Amino acid sequence: MALIITDECINCDVCEPECPNEAISAGEEIYEINPSKCTECVGHYDEPQCQLVCPVDCIPQDPDRMETQEELEAKYERLTGKKVS
Repeated sequence: MALIITDECINCDVCEPECPNEAISAGEEIYEINPSKCTECVGHYDEPQCQLVCPVDCIPQDPDRMETQEELEAKYERLTGKKVS
């Protein structure tokens, strides 16, 4: 599943540069995650980097966008043109 940024976001700017897929951007009020680009860092890291750096823990998995590990890997391959190693 893609991740989502909740309204607890304090706009601290630390998550955006950590996203290897450039899925995070500033929204009108808080940062937002583009679900078509979010692979939960599959293919890049062992765990989502945005969650690791978030000081207020406002980046949970989006229950409305369920994806399997295989789907996340396929999305990574589409976005990068590389195979998951």
